[in-house]
Amino acid sequence: MMYRLRINTDIRSINYKRQVLYSFIFKGFALALSLLSLPLMIKYLGVERYGVWSTILSILSWIVFFDLGIGNGLKNKISEYMAKNDFLKVKKYISNAYVMATLISLVVLSLFLFLNAFLNWQKIFNTTSIPNKELYFAINISAFFIFLNFIFGLINQIFSGLQKTSVAVFSQFLINLLILICLWILYSFFSPSLVLISIFYGFSILFSTILISVYFYTKNKQFIPSFRFFDTNYIKSLISLSYKFFIIQVAVLVIFTTDKILITQLFGPEYVTAYDVVYKLFSVITVFYGIISTPLWPAYSSAYHKGDFKWIRNTMKKQFKFYFFILIVVFILTVSSREIINIWVGNISLDYKITISIAIFVLVSVWNNIFAMFINAIDKLDIQLYTSLFGIFLNIPLSFFFVKFFNTGVEGIIIASILSLSLFSIAGPIQSFLILTKRGGSL
Repeated sequence: MMYRLRINTDIRSINYKRQVLYSFIFKGFALALSLLSLPLMIKYLGVERYGVWSTILSILSWIVFFDLGIGNGLKNKISEYMAKNDFLKVKKYISNAYVMATLISLVVLSLFLFLNAFLNWQKIFNTTSIPNKELYFAINISAFFIFLNFIFGLINQIFSGLQKTSVAVFSQFLINLLILICLWILYSFFSPSLVLISIFYGFSILFSTILISVYFYTKNKQFIPSFRFFDTNYIKSLISLSYKFFIIQVAVLVIFTTDKILITQLFGPEYVTAYDVVYKLFSVITVFYGIISTPLWPAYSSAYHKGDFKWIRNTMKKQFKFYFFILIVVFILTVSSREIINIWVGNISLDYKITISIAIFVLVSVWNNIFAMFINAIDKLDIQLYTSLFGIFLNIPLSFFFVKFFNTGVEGIIIASILSLSLFSIAGPIQSFLILTKRGGSL
């Protein structure tokens, strides 16, 4: 038994390292393409239109991942039953997840399009220079593509559940490549238009997910979803797990996307551009940490269901060591940010308080992620659920409080987000320590 466990541990570690290596390569190229796209996008749209577009994306692009918790629930179920070699149940969960995603997409998209007809987007984005009609069509088009990706985007969670996260990263590389090509075409031949960029952006995402879906199901016909496997028991099983992920993702949506909306409302869309440039600079940290951490979710799940707690503890210790390296890199980026940004996108007015605030925000996010990956993988979500609810109710009121009563600038909104994440920064490590201690040993 111990010999078999050691073999499983070795295979898991080898696969994890392979996924990290491939992800590092694809993510590196994807990040480079994203960094090249940013100055071109600002040149094409202009500062104010880019601020509006960035805010639209902060609302809608997160919906790519905001699949009502179904994707994360599916990922855990795939990891669990692949560990048990029960391929039929894997197929049944995949089939039922697609059915749920399709029904939810149709209902929510219809509701969104109906409500959109009554909204004044010029007021929402605090702009008068961009016609409301242009905003209306850009948001409708973006929403259409995003909700389609509710369905096709499940393939990324399937790859993750199968511990093949590098393929999903390749999809992001392909998306960024297509976006860069489309931006060059728009910049060269068309006048600034949020409608055109929403069409090209949505097409890039959808084409990529459909392409890797075709690739996967061509190679793995045993997992092709079928409506005949529709079963309310599997739906209930996914929902019982997914609703917690859903609430946690709502919290993520509030904390990570409302900053741009609040900046737009309290200061104006032109202030979003400077914030977004700094945020994208520091996203280098979160992107590359994501390469390290994303494959851990299914690996933790597999190890947990097989009782390999020694591997989990050793892996988490390595994450702590890596975090000290991240601290050093964040410090270097902070002190050299102005020079890097001037070379990268040109002379943009920057407030150093924003840079420091975003640096701290990234450090807190990465710290939380170390424990969230483990906790999510083993479905022990209650504490994260409660701290997420705390973050939802705290974030927006705190932002207004800092800006209105302390007369802070944009950094006040970022500080509110940091404080909204802070409770899990304490609760997450404690919960992980207690779980692993009960299983023998400690962190």
